[in-house]
Amino acid sequence: DQGIMFGYATDETEALMPLPIQLSHQLLRTIRNKRLKNELIGLGPDAKSQFSIIYEENKPVGIHSVVLSIQHLNSYETKEIRRIILPVINDILPKEWTCEEENIYINPTGKFEIGGPHGDAGLTGRKIVVDTYGGICPHGGGAFSGKDPSKVDRSGAYAARYIAKNLVAAGVAKKCTLQLAYVIGVAEPVSIYLDTHNTSVIDNTKIIDIIKKVFELKP
Repeated sequence: DQGIMFGYATDETEALMPLPIQLSHQLLRTIRNKRLKNELIGLGPDAKSQFSIIYEENKPVGIHSVVLSIQHLNSYETKEIRRIILPVINDILPKEWTCEEENIYINPTGKFEIGGPHGDAGLTGRKIVVDTYGGICPHGGGAFSGKDPSKVDRSGAYAARYIAKNLVAAGVAKKCTLQLAYVIGVAEPVSIYLDTHNTSVIDNTKIIDIIKKVFELKP
């Protein structure tokens, strides 16, 4: 089995992304932009974040916790970094949502002075769950990093994501997960599996027939 690629989409957010991933991306993007504008001083480019969301009946209703680990100058203490970062986190939280301060973890493992490849060697085969929406989407194990689009680990995942996104955007379903399975030496996927999570009035087998006719799935 060369790889099983998944694409995921939902119409619950404007960006068609699961809310924990959307907020995580927004926080890191905001920090990066502020660093480049010299609005945040002393923080490095290596950073990672995680948002834990409270759901009721599959709908997000609040923030349980936030984690941010960010590289910094060795002269900075965690207390100073926390003072700098807390307003940034609070600014990106959805309106009327708050997170208890004791549930906001900033550099919880201590100082983070060495980042990037100097601190974490090996640049290929990394972060495969982050690449596929933080675990909300099943993953066959193939990584994006270090691979060109001739490898279905990358192009197959992009194709599955593109199809899932367009099915949701076209109103075929409100939520869908698409799986493409490939084998070495065969250009077309050997199987296509679709789950619309009971949000479509069209039978999944009919949607799959349409996918095969409309979308090019060769690498």
